[in-house]
Amino acid sequence: MSLAASGRFIATMALVLVVEDDLDIAETLELYLRNEQFKTERAADGKKALTLFRAAQPDLVLLDIGLPELDGLEVLKAIRAESGVPVIMLTARAEEVDELIGLGLGADDYITKPYSPRKLMARVGAVLRRSQEETEHENKLLRVGRLEVDIYSVRACIDGQDLQLTPTEFKLLAHLAAAPGKAMSRSELFEAAMPESDALERAVDVHLKNLRRKMAKLNAAAMIETVRGVGYRLVEV
Repeated sequence: MSLAASGRFIATMALVLVVEDDLDIAETLELYLRNEQFKTERAADGKKALTLFRAAQPDLVLLDIGLPELDGLEVLKAIRAESGVPVIMLTARAEEVDELIGLGLGADDYITKPYSPRKLMARVGAVLRRSQEETEHENKLLRVGRLEVDIYSVRACIDGQDLQLTPTEFKLLAHLAAAPGKAMSRSELFEAAMPESDALERAVDVHLKNLRRKMAKLNAAAMIETVRGVGYRLVEV
């Protein structure tokens, strides 16, 4: 079954921005994406990527790290300053430090070259599902103290103020909010939020650090507690 037939999100003809300076790779990615009924835009450098991002408002960005003008990490940083749109990083550098830097800036997934285009398409589908997932039969609203997590609309608020989360951050927060007070391991949180990813389980720490930073702006960072030797839990404060 193709991605186009496997989820409601594909029926909306999601727009993917491909940011890749290698013409052959970019054309191959676009070919696979269009075969799965995605619409595409393409940029070959960081500055054009940001211009297209703001103009086209894509549903997902495939972002190479090694770009002219502005590198991919700078582009990601700029995107995250104004949007929680899903971003998958593409890179030839497999070192752990690059992975954690990329995830630390808010990337939703990370894949190293060379990669199978079909595998990448599966990851695109997985990240979009996390981004646009809805409950089939009812609205599901989770409340923990000042926090409200709306699973149906994929929205999280503190005192009514939107947290502007990335899809992965939202999944982590929703999983914690579903069982307030319960200590959850990194492994459990990883499986709940990014099971298809090649990232390390320690990436959970990076995403939760970013989540806490956003919650701190509303004086709610203390809601996410670190449980020594276990992982994390969400508490009412």
